[in-house]
Amino acid sequence: MEMDVERLVEQVVTGLGFELVDFETSPKGRLMRVFIDIERGVDVDDCATVSNQLTRVFEVENVDYDRLEVSSPGLDRPLKKVADFERFVGSDVQVRLRMPIGNQRNFAGVLTGFAEGVVHLSTEKGEVALPFDEVEKARLVPRF
Repeated sequence: MEMDVERLVEQVVTGLGFELVDFETSPKGRLMRVFIDIERGVDVDDCATVSNQLTRVFEVENVDYDRLEVSSPGLDRPLKKVADFERFVGSDVQVRLRMPIGNQRNFAGVLTGFAEGVVHLSTEKGEVALPFDEVEKARLVPRF
């Protein structure tokens, strides 16, 4: 059921001109968190628009939930899709792998590229190539 709801959420979000960055539910699906983005940045009105539309769609589709939260992904936005890694080339990132490479699971550096299923980072220790399929978690590191 969660996958069907996620697909429904993605249809609504993209239909409104936003990108679905992430979708989370509580263990029993009572709380739904929707993270949206758009090139110009997300504001409160955007969140309200998406929330209102999702509420109406959930009512029509009989999606049972207690609470819906819609927000921007924040400055430390997660990178989940191939398009995210391509879009944010040149940004500081943190990447955690499912399985270690050379006794290391966590990497931090500048995202230098993505090609043929491989994430390329420039770290303090040099260039590293990380298989996209092994990425457990990745996010931007904001510069201040």
